[in-house]
Amino acid sequence: MSRIGRAPIPIPQGVQVEIRDGLITVKGPKGELTRQIAPQIKVEVADGNIVVSRPSDSKLHKSLHGLTRTLIANMVTGVTKGFEKNLEIHGVGYRAVKQGRQVVLQVGFSHPVEVTPPPGV
Repeated sequence: MSRIGRAPIPIPQGVQVEIRDGLITVKGPKGELTRQIAPQIKVEVADGNIVVSRPSDSKLHKSLHGLTRTLIANMVTGVTKGFEKNLEIHGVGYRAVKQGRQVVLQVGFSHPVEVTPPPGV
């Protein structure tokens, strides 16, 4: 059984959480995110943590419990750290090198592959 839903979500410094009418709003240094909460799930702020609870152990409530907790945790991460992408290369002999604006990949072809990443990456 997954226990993800039971773990409290710590609220970092500079983050404000507001819960009103089934809507949760998280404000932080990187912006503001809002999400509708399922009416069966109870969300409250207590002692600097966000606590998510469910009314029963039915399959629907269990799945909504873990989902809601994960979505709210992702909202808190989004307004504090923001969004990022990481490139992971697994294997022997694979390499990636950034040369100026280009990324040069050596991934098993007879020639290096040059890729121009989009702006912001």
